[in-house]
Amino acid sequence: MTCASDRPRRQSRRRVLLRLAWPGVLWVSGLPLLPLLPLHAHAQRSYPTRAVTLLVPFAPGGIADLCARTVVEHMGRTLGQPVVVENKPSAGSIVASQAAARARPDGYTLLLVSNANAVSVGLFKRLPYDPLEDFAPVGLIGSFELGLFAPAAGRFATLADALAYARANPGRLNIGTIAPGSTQHLSAKLFETMAGIEALIVPYKGSPAVLTALRAGEVDLAFEVLGPMLPQVQAGAVRALAVTSSRRNPALSGVPTVQQAGVPAYEVESWNGIAAPAATPAPVLATLARALQAALADAGVQQKLRQLGVRPLPGEPAALHELLAREIQRWGAVIRAAKIEPE
Repeated sequence: MTCASDRPRRQSRRRVLLRLAWPGVLWVSGLPLLPLLPLHAHAQRSYPTRAVTLLVPFAPGGIADLCARTVVEHMGRTLGQPVVVENKPSAGSIVASQAAARARPDGYTLLLVSNANAVSVGLFKRLPYDPLEDFAPVGLIGSFELGLFAPAAGRFATLADALAYARANPGRLNIGTIAPGSTQHLSAKLFETMAGIEALIVPYKGSPAVLTALRAGEVDLAFEVLGPMLPQVQAGAVRALAVTSSRRNPALSGVPTVQQAGVPAYEVESWNGIAAPAATPAPVLATLARALQAALADAGVQQKLRQLGVRPLPGEPAALHELLAREIQRWGAVIRAAKIEPE
């Protein structure tokens, strides 16, 4: 029979053993409350438990949107939870970037980063976030080039024709792009400056709107990502006058680069990746990075990206941060050389 006086000693011994077994438990009046550290660790291990949102700073239907949707569909299967695209188009990607920077750093709000984030540093006097310090890289997705296009029935058969017209008629050449601050828009501004012409740059909400305007002849030229425009060129709906990279594209071997067509040293390529708020826990970032790399390693995803004209860029998350830092310096120099005044 247990003596009543032995019970306190046994209870005390049991509490000591429990305290040793559960070092992260908060004890009050001899009773264990919810374990604080183990629960935190468990929350990280079980991530994600609900849908993840990827903020895309561009309109639906454009290259950034299509690229993002291609990758996150596979990421969702790896994570076991859907990754949902939410479009927040704005000049310089500011609206989406600000929302992501201010979001709770728990891995449930991500940002599609592009060279628009680098360009915006030079285009705007102040940003409501720091593009390097306020985000943690998840990884790069891919890179792609742009093209300079004209209506199939338009007045220009070559870029040389367009340049000759622009020089003879200052301010009368219309160039369509997507939103101000986008790579397409800055490419047009850079083209205007480096070609020594005066043109009217017309911004549209998204790539589908640019294509519609181009086909209708509302604009004389348009800067747009090459991949999605290839079917339009092949169908004879629009005419490719030049590509913005330093080399010709194999799919358009007869189309010169902008450099070859009369604007020496002109070169533009775009890229995108995924980032999270800066304070996102390392285990969560690692989980996201693994899901992204699994997507980029998938043959089906690679095929879809290449059909969009995107070259997959698998690699470590740090590569995104390093590229963004280089691009901020590069585009800052371009903007200053082009004498584009920050807004």
